[in-house]
Amino acid sequence: MTTARIDAEGAAHAAPPPRYTVDGIRAAVAPILERLRAKARERELNREYAFDEVRALAEQRITLIGIAEEDGGAGGSLRDVTDLVIAIARADSNVAQALRSSFLTANQVASRPDLPHRASTLRRLRAGDLFASTANERTGGASGSVTTTIRRDGDGYVINGEKYYSTGALYASWFSGSAKAEDGTVLIFTVPVDREGVERLDDFDAIGQRLTASGTTRLVNVRAFADEVVVRDSSLLDNPWLGSFAQLYLAAVEAGIAAAALDDAVWFVREKARPIKHSTATRSVDDPYVRQTVGEIAARAQAARSAVLLAAEVLEGVRGLTGPRARAAGAEAAITVAQTGVIAIESALRAAELLFDVAGGSITDRGLGFDRHWRNARTVANHNPRQWKAAVAGAYHLTGEEPPTTGLF
Repeated sequence: MTTARIDAEGAAHAAPPPRYTVDGIRAAVAPILERLRAKARERELNREYAFDEVRALAEQRITLIGIAEEDGGAGGSLRDVTDLVIAIARADSNVAQALRSSFLTANQVASRPDLPHRASTLRRLRAGDLFASTANERTGGASGSVTTTIRRDGDGYVINGEKYYSTGALYASWFSGSAKAEDGTVLIFTVPVDREGVERLDDFDAIGQRLTASGTTRLVNVRAFADEVVVRDSSLLDNPWLGSFAQLYLAAVEAGIAAAALDDAVWFVREKARPIKHSTATRSVDDPYVRQTVGEIAARAQAARSAVLLAAEVLEGVRGLTGPRARAAGAEAAITVAQTGVIAIESALRAAELLFDVAGGSITDRGLGFDRHWRNARTVANHNPRQWKAAVAGAYHLTGEEPPTTGLF
């Protein structure tokens, strides 16, 4: 592809744009999620990506939920958004994780009227485009340091560097990252993934969430235009905790994993399990200890889901506030999200472990792939340690100390 810019976003259309609704999108994606769920185990075993299903989800404009109708969105609340994320993660947590940057982009459009290049980003969302983004690098230096460079070149920029944890990059149309200018200023760029010099590698090799397309993105003399670059600066915002939704999203993925563990526990007990030799029951569904275990898995899944949806309501309450009220509400919401992360992580890990207690050795068959629930929950949990979340929440309750504004709360 040449570096010449192809921009059809402003093209006129005779027909009025389609109208999307929360209920309409949820109804349209239900069969897609069922297909995702049915093949999740097979994809895990064979390392196959869900390209068709992800494209189908994008075509239903899932990221328009939560964006106001007057902006061309589907309307709905942040609770509606997180409820959908839980449903996607319940079908396949890899796909939910891969869509994270797309939902984060949509949330910025929904919550920030002052967002740079908001109109063009909204057009891309309405077109069904997906996004990938990361600031992470593996090139050494202090945590969060940026070695990717961006320099002026004519009426645009040239970017060189390498990013890692490029979640969702193989599915995306756009890639965003951070780069350091010659004067030390950190800039955020967003370029098409097929721009010359952009190379996406499928080299993510964690124990879980293996199919999230979270590998390396190389940038070799990538050109960026002026309206594809902005300065990274949140210091003047009334609410500096811009990372709260990103953290809530991870908790929603954990809630979906817990629900998936429940689904598999119920299926296996009903369809496959046999009572242990000294059980008083003739069917596993009648064994009191199996019932207790499934009940506890259900309770863990419910706890995670409830905490996530409550946090979504609290976080939405920050929107529209300004000044000291925005800062106070933002801090409280960040703490609520941090506490939700603790509950969701521990609920998912426990549910995934208890799944193996509903039967004997047969449930550990590799072909079933049930171990993926724990591995996926564990990998999501390692994004941001829950000990930090709990400690920050404790400090807030004890002394009123505000949470860090690093983006992890």
